[in-house]
Amino acid sequence: MAGEKEYELKKTVRKLKAFSGSGTQLISVYIPSGYPIHETGGKLREELSQASNIKSKQTRTNVTDALEKIINYMKMFRKTPDNGIAIFAGNVSDNPAKTDIQLFSLEPPSKLNVSIYRCDAHFFLEPLERMIETKDAYGIISLDGREATLAIVKGTDIQIVKKLISHAHAKVRKGGQSARRYERLIEESIEKYYKRVGEAVDEHFLGRVKGILVGGPGPTKEFFVKMSPFNYQLKILGVVDTGYTDEFGIREALSKAETILAGQEAVRERALVEKFIKEVVKEGLATYGLKQTMDAIESKQAETVLISEGLEFQMVEWKCSSCSEAASKPTKEEPKPIKCPKCGSEMEVMGVVPLIDYLIENAEEKGIAIEVISTNTVEGNQFLQGFGGIGAFLKYRTNY
Repeated sequence: MAGEKEYELKKTVRKLKAFSGSGTQLISVYIPSGYPIHETGGKLREELSQASNIKSKQTRTNVTDALEKIINYMKMFRKTPDNGIAIFAGNVSDNPAKTDIQLFSLEPPSKLNVSIYRCDAHFFLEPLERMIETKDAYGIISLDGREATLAIVKGTDIQIVKKLISHAHAKVRKGGQSARRYERLIEESIEKYYKRVGEAVDEHFLGRVKGILVGGPGPTKEFFVKMSPFNYQLKILGVVDTGYTDEFGIREALSKAETILAGQEAVRERALVEKFIKEVVKEGLATYGLKQTMDAIESKQAETVLISEGLEFQMVEWKCSSCSEAASKPTKEEPKPIKCPKCGSEMEVMGVVPLIDYLIENAEEKGIAIEVISTNTVEGNQFLQGFGGIGAFLKYRTNY
């Protein structure tokens, strides 16, 4: 899932999760990919006729209004969208004395395979929450003859799941035993170590990862792969040389596997941020900072905009009630009225949206590509802390 689509889905789920109904009056409808949309419409009309049996007048009215809103909305579609569609409707007012029936809908970024009708005190969001979880997870093993580290890379998140220490004998001859016997003891200890690593691989990776990368200094990694002390269903994607076997070794293995995991999000994000930093350092086709990036979007000088998920700014809009002067400004501060620069009257706050949403919408209107950078990686954090979480690749550089 592209970063922008994932962000949009996360934002929608967060918004819907915040609503709660008084009684079971929030309706969730999931129509799977390829399912005839008119059949769902027929089922909802049946639910509408059953709604007359609801005892509470307020709940009955709200459920009926929500169902009618969904049924009317579905008339806009000739067929179900390619990935299916999720529709939510209900009274979202937080004031018990007021009614505010709203409808939300989205075509998910991947195919829906469930048909659901749910009427509850909360919107049913599990199918969408499962989509947010990246499907392609990878296992990484970094080992030598002394220790091994296992990690799962899922999206941009790297999670260390196991560390093991080898109890193999040191390669020093001990008194009282033959060289051959001592060598055999070493081989047995190493074999036991490999088996322990293999058992840990099965425990943490089997059924959870798409494939495995093996890294580490020296020949141990090749011996381990050749011995294959893990389940045959686990696929080894590649073997790479690293200088470490700890978390640094895991990250080194990941960075060296770019050709193997070209589409993997953490690798892709790392390459994107590194390319951006190089352009900034050499004063090439990149810029950063709030004003510079917004100017580049406005002038269509930006080719691709990079925005951090951790960007805390919001875009505030004001309007003067006396002279109708309008103003807008990105800020981290709590929105409050300001003085009108034209007539001196007080300007009221008219709207507040997260700056990331404002920038995405503005860039899309101008045909500019957007990349949402996570805060789960070292590079993502570097982009947020070092560059303010906002920047852009440029089509050209203006020389003043």
